[in-house]
This record gives sequence, C-alpha cells and structure tokens, in this order.
Amino acid sequence: MRGVKIGSATLELVEGDITKQDTEAIANAANTSLLGGGGVDGAIHRAGGPQILEECRRIGGCPTGEARITTGGRLPARWVIHTVGPVYRDGRHGEAELLARAYRNSLSLASEHGIRTVAFPSISTGAYGYPLAEAARIALTTARDCLTAHPGIALVRFVLFGQAAYRAYDAALAQLVPDAS
Repeated sequence: MRGVKIGSATLELVEGDITKQDTEAIANAANTSLLGGGGVDGAIHRAGGPQILEECRRIGGCPTGEARITTGGRLPARWVIHTVGPVYRDGRHGEAELLARAYRNSLSLASEHGIRTVAFPSISTGAYGYPLAEAARIALTTARDCLTAHPGIALVRFVLFGQAAYRAYDAALAQLVPDAS
C-alpha cells in the first residue's frame, strides 16, 4: 500500500479486489448500458447481487465520461458509482479527456451524495485497452485535482488488480507526488 495526503484527504494505492472494499462507495468501470459485463463490471454485479442490476435498468444507461449511482446491494460498500471510460483507439480521439471526465464526474457525484470515501479500479485499462501508464497518470492527476475541489471527500483509494497495475500506478504516483510514502 502506498498513500499520500492531498490537503486533509488521502490518496492511496492498494492491490486487491474492488468488491471487498469497505469504503462508502466503489466505482464500477461500466459499459454504456450499465447492464453488467466482464472484468470489474461483472465482478461488481455478481458480488452485489440483482439489486444493482435492477437499479441500473431503471437508470437506462450512461454515456462515456459520465457517472451514475446505485446502492451497493450485497457489497460492503453502500454505493456503487458506475462510470464509463473510453475505448482506447490511438490516443487522438479525445480518450484522455473522456477518461479524466469519468473520474471527475464520479468524484463530483460522490461529493453531491455526501460520500467521503471512494475506491476506484483502473478504468478503461482492461478490455477497453487504455495503456496502463498513461491511464494511471490521468487517474491520479484527476483524483488529486478533485480532492482539492471537493474537500468533503476524505479518501480516494485505487484498488489495483495485479502487480503490473499496482506498479504502473505506483510509478505515476511517485512522479506526481515525489515524497509519497
């Protein structure tokens, strides 16, 4: 685990399972239908149970870069913030801004709901093919900036699946905040 203080908040990295996090909310790397899928999305829907899917059906989808919220069903987290990252094409089709917006809109939604602790997976780096190092830099920079803009959020945790993802985020955090411990 590695963390850094941003004002009065903490930004931290852990390797683990997003569905096991005890934060108030977890973010879901969803698809635009919000009806479940593979990877993180499928794991959250399986662990959270049918209540999440029922709520997602009522919401009716989510455009890329935006975020929607449901309860957490059977998850330890009370809330799931569903956000849709971009499919990576070549980096010249607005992917970076769409990825930053996915994080920014998720944290804005958390703030609007009085959520103080949020855990994120690495959005768009699985089936959507976003290069891990670049995605890590965008995610951490956006989270840092949002913690300044939303002082009610006390913790943003990136829950990374596997050593490669953890190392990429750890390297990006070291560049962003050289004295991170």
